[in-house]
Amino acid sequence: MTHLLKMALISALALAALLAQPAWAAPKVVVSIKPIASLVEGIMAGVGVPSVIVGGGQSIHTFAMKPSDARALNDADVVFWVGEGLETFLAKPIASLTSGATVVELVDTPGLTVLKSREGGMWESHAEEQAVDHGHDHDHGHDFDGHIWLDPANAKAMVKTIEIALSEVDSTNAQAYAANAAAVLARIDALDAELRHALAPIKARPYVVFHDGYQYFERAYGLNAVGSITVSPERAPGAKRVAEVREKIGSLKAACVFAEPQFEPKLVGMLIEGTAAKTGTLDPEAATLPAGPELYFDLMRGLARNLTACLAPAP
Repeated sequence: MTHLLKMALISALALAALLAQPAWAAPKVVVSIKPIASLVEGIMAGVGVPSVIVGGGQSIHTFAMKPSDARALNDADVVFWVGEGLETFLAKPIASLTSGATVVELVDTPGLTVLKSREGGMWESHAEEQAVDHGHDHDHGHDFDGHIWLDPANAKAMVKTIEIALSEVDSTNAQAYAANAAAVLARIDALDAELRHALAPIKARPYVVFHDGYQYFERAYGLNAVGSITVSPERAPGAKRVAEVREKIGSLKAACVFAEPQFEPKLVGMLIEGTAAKTGTLDPEAATLPAGPELYFDLMRGLARNLTACLAPAP
Protein backbone atom coordinates (compact mmCIF):
# COMPACT_ATOMS: atom_id res chain seq x y z
CA MET A 1 0.00 0.00 0.00
CA THR A 2 1.47 3.32 -1.05
CA HIS A 3 1.94 6.20 1.35
CA LEU A 4 -0.76 8.24 -0.43
CA LEU A 5 -3.22 5.35 -0.25
CA LYS A 6 -2.52 4.91 3.47
CA MET A 7 -3.08 8.60 4.08
CA ALA A 8 -6.33 8.52 2.09
CA LEU A 9 -7.55 5.50 4.08
CA ILE A 10 -6.69 7.15 7.40
CA SER A 11 -8.47 10.33 6.34
CA ALA A 12 -11.55 8.36 5.24
CA LEU A 13 -11.68 6.48 8.55
CA ALA A 14 -11.28 9.70 10.53
CA LEU A 15 -14.09 11.34 8.53
CA ALA A 16 -16.37 8.34 9.05
CA ALA A 17 -15.74 8.41 12.80
CA LEU A 18 -16.46 12.13 12.87
CA LEU A 19 -19.71 11.73 10.92
CA ALA A 20 -20.81 8.89 13.22
CA GLN A 21 -20.70 11.23 16.23
CA PRO A 22 -23.66 13.48 16.99
CA ALA A 23 -23.17 17.02 15.77
CA TRP A 24 -24.41 18.41 19.09
CA ALA A 25 -23.81 16.87 22.49
CA ALA A 26 -26.90 16.04 24.51
CA PRO A 27 -27.73 18.62 27.19
CA LYS A 28 -26.55 17.94 30.71
CA VAL A 29 -29.73 17.25 32.65
CA VAL A 30 -29.93 16.89 36.43
CA VAL A 31 -33.06 15.64 38.19
CA SER A 32 -33.73 15.74 41.91
CA ILE A 33 -35.39 12.35 42.51
CA LYS A 34 -35.78 8.99 40.78
CA PRO A 35 -39.52 9.01 39.95
CA ILE A 36 -39.15 12.31 38.08
CA ALA A 37 -35.86 11.20 36.52
CA SER A 38 -37.62 8.13 35.14
CA LEU A 39 -40.05 10.32 33.19
CA VAL A 40 -37.21 12.57 32.00
CA GLU A 41 -35.16 9.57 30.86
CA GLY A 42 -38.09 8.23 28.87
CA ILE A 43 -38.39 11.56 27.04
CA MET A 44 -34.61 11.68 26.45
CA ALA A 45 -34.41 8.13 25.05
CA GLY A 46 -31.83 7.95 22.27
CA VAL A 47 -30.52 11.44 23.08
CA GLY A 48 -28.98 11.26 26.55
CA VAL A 49 -29.40 10.12 30.14
CA PRO A 50 -30.11 12.48 33.05
CA SER A 51 -28.25 12.28 36.34
CA VAL A 52 -30.16 11.89 39.62
CA ILE A 53 -29.27 13.60 42.88
CA VAL A 54 -31.24 11.42 45.34
CA GLY A 55 -30.30 7.95 44.12
CA GLY A 56 -29.90 4.49 45.56
CA GLY A 57 -31.98 3.75 48.64
CA GLN A 58 -31.84 7.31 49.94
CA SER A 59 -34.89 9.26 51.09
CA ILE A 60 -35.89 12.79 50.15
CA HIS A 61 -36.72 13.41 53.80
CA THR A 62 -33.24 12.75 55.18
CA PHE A 63 -31.00 13.56 52.19
CA ALA A 64 -27.93 15.80 52.51
CA MET A 65 -26.13 17.28 49.48
CA LYS A 66 -22.58 16.14 48.66
CA PRO A 67 -19.91 18.19 46.84
CA SER A 68 -20.40 15.97 43.78
CA ASP A 69 -24.10 16.88 43.73
CA ALA A 70 -23.23 20.58 43.84
CA ARG A 71 -20.79 20.13 40.93
CA ALA A 72 -23.44 18.31 38.87
CA LEU A 73 -25.89 21.15 39.48
CA ASN A 74 -23.35 23.79 38.47
CA ASP A 75 -22.52 21.89 35.27
CA ALA A 76 -26.16 21.31 34.29
CA ASP A 77 -27.94 22.79 31.29
CA VAL A 78 -31.35 21.82 32.71
CA VAL A 79 -32.46 21.04 36.27
CA PHE A 80 -35.81 19.41 37.08
CA TRP A 81 -37.17 19.32 40.63
CA VAL A 82 -40.60 19.26 42.28
CA GLY A 83 -40.09 22.33 44.44
CA GLU A 84 -38.90 23.71 47.73
CA GLY A 85 -41.80 22.17 49.62
CA LEU A 86 -40.44 18.68 48.87
CA GLU A 87 -36.69 18.84 48.15
CA THR A 88 -35.84 21.44 50.79
CA PHE A 89 -32.14 20.55 50.55
CA LEU A 90 -32.08 21.89 46.97
CA ALA A 91 -33.59 25.31 47.59
CA LYS A 92 -30.38 27.18 48.46
CA PRO A 93 -28.12 25.43 45.91
CA ILE A 94 -30.60 26.19 43.12
CA ALA A 95 -31.06 29.79 44.26
CA SER A 96 -27.28 30.29 44.16
CA LEU A 97 -26.71 28.80 40.68
CA THR A 98 -24.71 31.11 38.44
CA SER A 99 -24.36 28.78 35.45
CA GLY A 100 -27.46 30.03 33.63
CA ALA A 101 -29.06 26.58 33.72
CA THR A 102 -32.76 26.28 32.94
CA VAL A 103 -34.44 25.33 36.23
CA VAL A 104 -37.90 23.74 35.99
CA GLU A 105 -39.94 23.61 39.20
CA LEU A 106 -42.50 20.98 38.31
CA VAL A 107 -45.03 21.98 40.95
CA ASP A 108 -45.65 24.95 38.63
CA THR A 109 -46.68 22.66 35.76
CA PRO A 110 -49.80 24.03 34.03
CA GLY A 111 -52.91 22.00 34.85
CA LEU A 112 -51.26 20.08 37.68
CA THR A 113 -53.48 19.08 40.59
CA VAL A 114 -51.67 19.89 43.83
CA LEU A 115 -52.94 18.78 47.22
CA LYS A 116 -52.38 20.63 50.47
CA SER A 117 -50.52 18.83 53.23
CA ARG A 118 -52.94 17.14 55.60
CA GLU A 119 -52.86 17.95 59.28
CA GLY A 120 -53.30 15.39 62.01
CA GLY A 121 -52.80 11.68 61.83
CA MET A 122 -56.19 10.19 61.07
CA TRP A 123 -58.49 11.03 58.18
CA GLU A 124 -61.79 9.17 58.01
CA SER A 125 -62.92 10.84 54.79
CA HIS A 126 -61.33 12.48 51.78
CA ALA A 127 -61.48 16.25 52.18
CA GLU A 128 -62.20 17.59 48.70
CA GLU A 129 -61.14 21.06 49.76
CA GLN A 130 -57.59 19.75 50.03
CA ALA A 131 -57.20 19.89 46.26
CA VAL A 132 -55.98 22.99 44.50
CA ASP A 133 -55.56 23.35 40.74
CA HIS A 134 -52.10 24.78 40.78
CA GLY A 135 -51.73 26.08 37.23
CA HIS A 136 -48.53 27.97 36.49
CA ASP A 137 -46.43 30.24 38.66
CA HIS A 138 -48.73 30.32 41.66
CA ASP A 139 -47.31 31.08 45.06
CA HIS A 140 -47.43 27.58 46.54
CA GLY A 141 -45.10 28.17 49.49
CA HIS A 142 -44.39 25.03 51.50
CA ASP A 143 -47.91 23.92 52.37
CA PHE A 144 -48.38 21.31 49.67
CA ASP A 145 -47.90 17.56 49.37
CA GLY A 146 -44.94 17.14 47.03
CA HIS A 147 -45.58 13.52 45.98
CA ILE A 148 -47.22 14.80 42.80
CA TRP A 149 -45.98 11.95 40.57
CA LEU A 150 -48.31 9.44 42.27
CA ASP A 151 -51.27 10.74 40.24
CA PRO A 152 -50.98 9.55 36.61
CA ALA A 153 -52.78 12.68 35.40
CA ASN A 154 -50.06 14.76 37.06
CA ALA A 155 -47.37 12.57 35.51
CA LYS A 156 -48.84 13.26 32.07
CA ALA A 157 -48.88 17.00 32.71
CA MET A 158 -45.25 16.89 33.81
CA VAL A 159 -44.22 14.88 30.73
CA LYS A 160 -45.51 17.71 28.53
CA THR A 161 -43.67 20.34 30.58
CA ILE A 162 -40.44 18.31 30.53
CA GLU A 163 -40.66 17.84 26.76
CA ILE A 164 -41.14 21.59 26.19
CA ALA A 165 -38.22 22.50 28.49
CA LEU A 166 -35.85 20.03 26.81
CA SER A 167 -36.89 21.14 23.32
CA GLU A 168 -36.29 24.80 24.17
CA VAL A 169 -32.79 24.06 25.44
CA ASP A 170 -31.98 21.50 22.73
CA SER A 171 -34.05 22.31 19.64
CA THR A 172 -31.91 19.98 17.52
CA ASN A 173 -33.51 16.98 19.24
CA ALA A 174 -36.99 18.46 19.63
CA GLN A 175 -38.51 15.92 17.26
CA ALA A 176 -37.07 13.04 19.27
CA TYR A 177 -38.33 14.54 22.53
CA ALA A 178 -41.82 14.95 21.06
CA ALA A 179 -41.97 11.37 19.79
CA ASN A 180 -40.64 9.96 23.06
CA ALA A 181 -43.07 12.06 25.11
CA ALA A 182 -45.99 10.77 23.05
CA ALA A 183 -44.88 7.20 23.73
CA VAL A 184 -44.54 7.87 27.47
CA LEU A 185 -48.01 9.46 27.59
CA ALA A 186 -49.54 6.41 25.89
CA ARG A 187 -47.82 4.13 28.39
CA ILE A 188 -49.15 6.18 31.32
CA ASP A 189 -52.69 5.91 29.93
CA ALA A 190 -52.34 2.14 29.69
CA LEU A 191 -50.86 1.98 33.20
CA ASP A 192 -53.72 4.03 34.61
CA ALA A 193 -56.34 1.69 33.13
CA GLU A 194 -54.42 -1.32 34.43
CA LEU A 195 -54.22 0.06 37.98
CA ARG A 196 -57.89 1.05 38.06
CA HIS A 197 -58.83 -2.54 37.27
CA ALA A 198 -56.33 -4.02 39.75
CA LEU A 199 -57.30 -1.77 42.67
CA ALA A 200 -61.10 -1.81 42.23
CA PRO A 201 -61.66 -4.87 44.50
CA ILE A 202 -59.92 -3.29 47.53
CA LYS A 203 -61.09 0.34 47.21
CA ALA A 204 -63.26 0.25 50.33
CA ARG A 205 -60.79 -1.53 52.61
CA PRO A 206 -59.41 0.83 55.34
CA TYR A 207 -55.65 1.01 55.94
CA VAL A 208 -52.96 3.10 57.65
CA VAL A 209 -49.69 4.25 56.05
CA PHE A 210 -46.36 5.06 57.69
CA HIS A 211 -46.29 8.70 56.55
CA ASP A 212 -48.74 10.86 54.63
CA GLY A 213 -47.17 10.53 51.20
CA TYR A 214 -49.85 8.74 49.19
CA GLN A 215 -52.88 11.01 48.91
CA TYR A 216 -52.41 11.55 45.16
CA PHE A 217 -52.56 7.79 44.64
CA GLU A 218 -55.52 7.51 47.02
CA ARG A 219 -57.51 10.16 45.18
CA ALA A 220 -56.63 8.83 41.73
CA TYR A 221 -57.97 5.37 42.57
CA GLY A 222 -60.57 6.08 45.27
CA LEU A 223 -58.72 4.22 48.02
CA ASN A 224 -59.66 4.25 51.72
CA ALA A 225 -56.53 5.30 53.63
CA VAL A 226 -57.65 6.37 57.12
CA GLY A 227 -54.45 7.74 58.63
CA SER A 228 -50.68 7.84 58.95
CA ILE A 229 -48.38 6.90 61.80
CA THR A 230 -46.25 10.03 61.36
CA VAL A 231 -46.60 13.31 59.46
CA SER A 232 -42.91 13.35 58.43
CA PRO A 233 -40.86 10.15 58.43
CA GLU A 234 -37.77 11.88 59.85
CA ARG A 235 -39.69 12.64 63.06
CA ALA A 236 -40.72 9.82 65.37
CA PRO A 237 -44.38 9.97 66.43
CA GLY A 238 -45.09 10.93 70.03
CA ALA A 239 -46.94 8.81 72.57
CA LYS A 240 -50.21 10.68 71.97
CA ARG A 241 -50.00 10.06 68.22
CA VAL A 242 -49.21 6.37 68.74
CA ALA A 243 -52.18 5.97 71.06
CA GLU A 244 -54.49 7.71 68.59
CA VAL A 245 -53.36 5.54 65.67
CA ARG A 246 -53.66 2.36 67.67
CA GLU A 247 -57.20 3.26 68.77
CA LYS A 248 -58.22 4.05 65.20
CA ILE A 249 -56.76 0.82 63.83
CA GLY A 250 -59.15 -1.00 66.12
CA SER A 251 -62.22 1.23 65.83
CA LEU A 252 -62.02 1.60 62.04
CA LYS A 253 -61.05 -2.05 61.60
CA ALA A 254 -58.03 -1.12 59.48
CA ALA A 255 -57.12 -4.14 57.38
CA CYS A 256 -53.45 -3.26 57.01
CA VAL A 257 -50.72 -0.98 58.38
CA PHE A 258 -47.94 -0.18 55.90
CA ALA A 259 -44.29 0.51 56.68
CA GLU A 260 -41.69 1.93 54.25
CA PRO A 261 -38.32 0.49 53.20
CA GLN A 262 -36.19 3.31 54.66
CA PHE A 263 -38.28 3.75 57.81
CA GLU A 264 -39.51 0.30 58.76
CA PRO A 265 -40.11 0.71 62.48
CA LYS A 266 -40.78 -1.92 65.10
CA LEU A 267 -43.61 0.43 65.95
CA VAL A 268 -45.77 -1.09 63.20
CA GLY A 269 -45.72 -4.47 64.89
CA MET A 270 -46.62 -2.90 68.19
CA LEU A 271 -49.51 -0.96 66.67
CA ILE A 272 -51.21 -4.01 65.20
CA GLU A 273 -50.69 -6.24 68.23
CA GLY A 274 -54.04 -7.61 69.34
CA THR A 275 -55.83 -6.44 66.18
CA ALA A 276 -56.79 -8.21 62.98
CA ALA A 277 -54.66 -5.84 60.89
CA LYS A 278 -51.85 -7.17 58.71
CA THR A 279 -48.62 -5.43 57.73
CA GLY A 280 -47.18 -4.55 54.35
CA THR A 281 -44.62 -2.19 52.79
CA LEU A 282 -45.09 0.72 50.39
CA ASP A 283 -42.31 2.61 48.61
CA PRO A 284 -43.61 5.99 47.31
CA GLU A 285 -40.15 7.32 46.38
CA ALA A 286 -38.89 4.16 44.62
CA ALA A 287 -36.00 3.82 47.05
CA THR A 288 -35.67 0.10 46.34
CA LEU A 289 -35.95 0.32 42.54
CA PRO A 290 -33.08 0.82 40.08
CA ALA A 291 -33.12 4.16 38.26
CA GLY A 292 -34.23 4.16 34.64
CA PRO A 293 -37.16 4.77 32.30
CA GLU A 294 -39.08 1.76 33.67
CA LEU A 295 -38.88 2.94 37.28
CA TYR A 296 -42.03 5.09 37.20
CA PHE A 297 -44.13 2.22 35.88
CA ASP A 298 -42.57 -0.30 38.27
CA LEU A 299 -43.16 2.09 41.17
CA MET A 300 -46.87 2.53 40.43
CA ARG A 301 -47.43 -1.17 39.80
CA GLY A 302 -45.54 -1.99 43.01
CA LEU A 303 -47.81 0.24 45.07
CA ALA A 304 -50.90 -1.40 43.56
CA ARG A 305 -49.49 -4.90 44.00
CA ASN A 306 -48.52 -4.39 47.66
CA LEU A 307 -51.81 -2.70 48.52
CA THR A 308 -53.78 -5.51 46.93
CA ALA A 309 -51.70 -8.24 48.55
CA CYS A 310 -52.26 -6.86 52.04
CA LEU A 311 -55.82 -5.58 51.68
CA ALA A 312 -57.44 -8.40 49.74
CA PRO A 313 -60.05 -10.11 51.94
CA ALA A 314 -59.30 -13.63 53.05
CA PRO A 315 -60.91 -16.22 50.74
